[in-house]
Amino acid sequence: MNRTKVTLFVLVVALLTLGAFSLVNAQDEPLRITLVVNGVLGDKSFFDSAQRGMDRVMDDFDAEVNTVELGIDAANWETGLNDAMSADDYDILIVGTFQMIDYLAARAHMYPDKIFMFYDASMPYDNPDVCVEGCANVYSITYNQNEGSFLAGVYAAAMTISETEGMNADPVLGAVGGQDIPVINDFIVGYEQGACLVNPESQVLVQYAGSWNDPAKGKEITLAMYEQNADVVFQIAGGTGVGVFEAAAEQGHYAIGVDSDQATIILDTDPEQAERILTSMLKNVDNSLYRGVELYLAGELPLGEAEGLGIAEGGVGLAYNDIYTEATPQNVQDLLAAVQEAVVNGDITVNSAFGDDAVAVGLGCADMPMMEFDASMYLGG
Repeated sequence: MNRTKVTLFVLVVALLTLGAFSLVNAQDEPLRITLVVNGVLGDKSFFDSAQRGMDRVMDDFDAEVNTVELGIDAANWETGLNDAMSADDYDILIVGTFQMIDYLAARAHMYPDKIFMFYDASMPYDNPDVCVEGCANVYSITYNQNEGSFLAGVYAAAMTISETEGMNADPVLGAVGGQDIPVINDFIVGYEQGACLVNPESQVLVQYAGSWNDPAKGKEITLAMYEQNADVVFQIAGGTGVGVFEAAAEQGHYAIGVDSDQATIILDTDPEQAERILTSMLKNVDNSLYRGVELYLAGELPLGEAEGLGIAEGGVGLAYNDIYTEATPQNVQDLLAAVQEAVVNGDITVNSAFGDDAVAVGLGCADMPMMEFDASMYLGG
């Protein structure tokens, strides 16, 4: 081998070695994540759950997370998201809620080397007027909140006819929504159907607060529902739901939380109020975001697609904590376990506010689709 060939050989080896070394360095660098919250942390519910997921990511992976709170003024959300997207300090940017769809869809293509995760709604991938270039670098997560809320309705209706202190004989339940929007109505139609499975005489009072951060309004609505003989009120209103819990504690009635295990969150600071939150309908935002990061690190994140997570996938469910266990008769616990299994197995189809067969809020029990499940086997009657 002449001197020229030797020199070329050495150069090639050096370049390959340098390339491999650079690749290892790139893999060894911390994963940079920006979490954009179109609101504020501290809701003890939805956004706090997203942050818990990021905290777990930082604990378990070599990752850095920068959380950006855009505040409750929606006028600031588009510019705030644009600023976060234009910064070059992240590998993955995570944002959620239907209000942010258009803002992300219009700009994601401008950052083709970035990954975006969107939760609690789906990008309209097939709509080129909204999703520029098909939102090809966006992964969406949706939750089958109707399924989890169906369990909440079964539970509330079963508890209201139990001998639990604070329950009356009337099969009246309540639901307080933050706004009259499809995703909230998806909770409510599942809740109503679950109540009807237990008792065809069930009545669900529904009212919307028109705000996600007005505890006084939530309390006012809930007190009025208790006056109408509701025993259990399901809050689906973010920070407004704090007022639902305050009303339950004051009146000696009960509430169901949402998104996070809200009783456990306040147990140390306000145990009397916590014991009035019999369970919470969990929308496991934390688990889903953690799972998304795992998929990304494994090279398996399905970009340009949406995944729907229901009971079977661990996306939604009820909080089975100590308060639930102590307050809930065993036959009601057995009922819930059986209903959950029936939903997972496809024996019960849960109503939804979405899709071609969308159901409207307020559908009476007499008009509900037939469900081949006999709750009386567990409750008697």
